[in-house]
Amino acid sequence: MVVGAGVAGTAAAIEAARAGVRVMLVDENPIGASMMALDVPQFFGKRATDPLPDRDVMLERVAAANHALAEAQDAGVEVQLGTCVWGAFSNSATSRVLDGPQLGLADDERSWMVKYDRLIVAAGARDLAMSFPGSGMAGAMGANGAHALMTRYRALTSRRMVVLGSGDLGLITARMALDSGIEVAAVVDVSASVRGDEALVSRLQGTGVEIYASHTIKEAVGSSDEIESVVLVEIDDDCEPVAGTDKVIAADTVCLAIDLVPNVELLGLLGCDLSFASERGGWAPDHDDRMRTSVESVFVAGDVAGVHDGMILGDEIARSQGRLAGIAAAESLGAIDTDEALARSNELQPAALDATPADAHSDWQRWHRSLVNAGGLNVHACECEEVTRAELIGLQPPRYLRQGSEQASRRGVRTQAKEGPVNADQVKRLTRAGMGHCQGRLCREQVSLLLAEESGADIAEIPVMSYRPPVRPLPLRVMWPDDEPEQVRSEWPKWFSPTHRVLG
Repeated sequence: MVVGAGVAGTAAAIEAARAGVRVMLVDENPIGASMMALDVPQFFGKRATDPLPDRDVMLERVAAANHALAEAQDAGVEVQLGTCVWGAFSNSATSRVLDGPQLGLADDERSWMVKYDRLIVAAGARDLAMSFPGSGMAGAMGANGAHALMTRYRALTSRRMVVLGSGDLGLITARMALDSGIEVAAVVDVSASVRGDEALVSRLQGTGVEIYASHTIKEAVGSSDEIESVVLVEIDDDCEPVAGTDKVIAADTVCLAIDLVPNVELLGLLGCDLSFASERGGWAPDHDDRMRTSVESVFVAGDVAGVHDGMILGDEIARSQGRLAGIAAAESLGAIDTDEALARSNELQPAALDATPADAHSDWQRWHRSLVNAGGLNVHACECEEVTRAELIGLQPPRYLRQGSEQASRRGVRTQAKEGPVNADQVKRLTRAGMGHCQGRLCREQVSLLLAEESGADIAEIPVMSYRPPVRPLPLRVMWPDDEPEQVRSEWPKWFSPTHRVLG
């Protein structure tokens, strides 16, 4: 099984299939319109054409945008598009009932289970999201979401964009937007100077794109839940706004291109060892030089194995990692012998390791501090559950529960830190931050940054929030397509009657 049909996933599938292994390659694209509206799995920001073309047209566009899919099919790979992986299951100390590891799959009509002998996870990365006043309006989106809508779906409706982040990710996003006919009003970064590829910077400036270093976004302004302009502000060395430096820029889209974060949900479910490595995009799987994880049957490749700038600028690293994973999986199944596997792998090692990662953690912190200083604490840290930064720091229950108490008002992250290390899962249960329909994709990192800042800990010391299936929100009709029996439909009110009692 190979999860993810990007550059790394298709390379892994092709390599394993050519070695004689039976391979199924699944990819959740095309994403349904309902999931896009929920910003799952990417941060699409409600900037997709409404309505999107029908499913058949979208399948054609996804296939046309990925020429490697045809090569995979020619190699004998079974390709399943429009199929998401919502769960990963294996026997453990508390479960011995499975006859082997399995994945839960689903399309827009049904869900089912598939057993596998080896699993290669090439699930890519998601955008590092951070909140600011107005970030809940249509038009705030991530670079990966924008990239998908511009290339894979050809359905981005933006007209004028402000890009947050001047690293290679932000610069490439701005260039792609320009190439797609979208006006780029500005590229903004909290750093004192522009980062990223100098040739890209020169090209953007040559087209009239303004570059704002030592700036952050103060707020997005609009009406009817649509962004119409953004307010930028200069920041000092302490990330504090400089008075009198506000700049209002007309734009209908704010694209967050600050960083990418590996999609480790499935790896977390399977018990693969994860470590926080700032230079690899945060929590990423431990793996060896053959792309083998701590779980014997699981391999990784591409952005999910760790995000590098070299992968943003080109495909070769991801492709080499995919091939390495495919070779290692084939060898572990006995399809090729060890000598052949080593010979093939040694040819790929230089390309796979040719990356110079940068320390992203300090950049995360600077962006986060600037946004908190400019926007205040009454901004949603978790948009889905409407949990503000102040409420999260105070470990307050959701307002809609109306369960405030004097005891609860006295607690907070600082008091919690005195009793032991701050645990993100415990904070999630107390505040519901991370429990919304995006399943924490838009708030995990900023929640961890808030907890680290408030408790005086390093973000690497804040445990990753745990994952539970389904790791994709699914309609009930997909999870269980059969209708309820007539008896259940007619008599269910009795089960909730005040006079109904359960004996035993």
